[in-house]
Amino acid sequence: MSLFPIPNLPFPVDTTRWDDFQARYDALQNGTLEGSNLHDWLRDWSELERVYHEVSSIVYIESTLDTADPEREKAFLNHVENINPKHAVTEQAMKERLLQRAPADDSLGDEMRIPLRNLRNQADLFREDNVPLFTELAKLGNDYDKITGGLKVDWDGEEKNLSQLNSILVDSNRAIRERAWKSIMDLWQSRRFDLNELYTSMLTLRAQIAANYGAPNFRDYAFRSYNRFDYDPDDCLRFHEAIESAVVPAARRVYERKRVQLGLDRLRPWDVDVDSSGKPPLKPYTGQNELIQKSLNIFQQVDPALAAHFATMAEEELLDLDTRKGKALGGYCSELAWRKRPFIFMNGDGIHDDVQTMLHEAGHAFHAFESASLPYIWQWDVPMEFCEVASMGMELLSAPYLTREFGGFYSPADSARAVTEHLNGILTFLPFMAVVDSFQHWVYTHAEAALDPAACDETWAALWKRFIPGVDWSGLEPELVTGWHRKLHIFHIPFYYVEYGMAQVGALQVWRNALRDQAKAVDDYRSALKLGGTRPLPDLFAAAGAEFRFDTPMLTELVSLVEETLERLDSVQQ
Repeated sequence: MSLFPIPNLPFPVDTTRWDDFQARYDALQNGTLEGSNLHDWLRDWSELERVYHEVSSIVYIESTLDTADPEREKAFLNHVENINPKHAVTEQAMKERLLQRAPADDSLGDEMRIPLRNLRNQADLFREDNVPLFTELAKLGNDYDKITGGLKVDWDGEEKNLSQLNSILVDSNRAIRERAWKSIMDLWQSRRFDLNELYTSMLTLRAQIAANYGAPNFRDYAFRSYNRFDYDPDDCLRFHEAIESAVVPAARRVYERKRVQLGLDRLRPWDVDVDSSGKPPLKPYTGQNELIQKSLNIFQQVDPALAAHFATMAEEELLDLDTRKGKALGGYCSELAWRKRPFIFMNGDGIHDDVQTMLHEAGHAFHAFESASLPYIWQWDVPMEFCEVASMGMELLSAPYLTREFGGFYSPADSARAVTEHLNGILTFLPFMAVVDSFQHWVYTHAEAALDPAACDETWAALWKRFIPGVDWSGLEPELVTGWHRKLHIFHIPFYYVEYGMAQVGALQVWRNALRDQAKAVDDYRSALKLGGTRPLPDLFAAAGAEFRFDTPMLTELVSLVEETLERLDSVQQ
């Protein structure tokens, strides 16, 4: 598939060259900026940015749809090498011109106060010396996708990629699970040296980016670059401690319960994902079309307007959901800013985890639709901590409608199994998030030590021991210590992971509200999505009916609610 050409553009543009864009930016740079004309100028700049960002999204999306296609890679590299750097310099000049006319955060009215604050921050961060460094990082990120997207193995005469092998980890036959897990690990270990070299190169570039700005380390730079005005690194460390206190014991109980139910003397890594009920793995759908239709039925129950958004995506072929050879790992939702549409990418293989991914990414898509009426592109720039409330919140708001009664995927008993798996996954995810985030805090505040992959391995292992007890990795030390290789955020988007933890706390509060009044919780959720990025994080959480809090009392309350719900669900399955 191809998302080019972009429909209904207001001007002709060769998307493979910068010149056409430059002419448009030059015209804006030379325009007048006085009085009411400032808003007209801002609107015209916003429209141009929408076109540019859509082009950027498309070349990335297409590179991930087939990592082995040399033409798609060529288009992506052309964009990051020859277009992105020129846009970065031009965009900085545009910001500086705007900020001269809008000296205070409230200069353009309350709805632009937060976006203008963020533009001011980004303008302050800009250093032209960093432009080629970001280009190199983008190229290294593409290398990571090529390495991981190309990992495959012969499985009983059939070629399987990592996504397909991961699906086997839910097989009820323990010997098959173990074989699949070890095949996955062998693939990762076969590229261990390459991934170490790649990461060391990334760390060197990021250290130089921070130094060029004048930050003492890349962590400080990253927090500024993400516009994190509502919390700081110490708040993250306190969040880790709260997880250790309130959630790690609950996660240990999840693992122990599974070990007992499976009748094992010890729980091994290949036992973590299997359903411990002894029943066959959930097989909710076959193929993309069934996944789309049943998801649409569920969204119709949650909210008809949200279902209409999803139907639009299906009609306009903005969903690529099945796994296949050469496709990049993972799942994401990207925004096509000009046409005001989201695009969902995932690696579905017919298992329940795919359903959760679908609901999750649909939450992001609904966020894009709901905030699209805001007039300026910068108002759509939502903090990731709240973007993930949109996605994780949708997973939980959809939970009551998973059954076939509502056109969903399961019988009542299997729906209870699915929700149980989801809630158990939340309890085990938060400690894993703490491992990933803690690891990155160490990496970027120990710059010299982190250049040694062995030190990274040692740190990862120590954090794993601290946060994830209950799974026996004895005899699997090489696989354990290199777990950081298998988390793409560590390579692609450093420090973008604590957002998932914060958002999960927010989403659990949305779910808590829904247990009391589903309709009101959905209304609050949609009201918050409509705000886009026009409010600070605490206000966005409050609009959704949640508190921006990550302390031990809050986590203890939410863990208790999850465990009480799990007890009730257990009775449904018996």
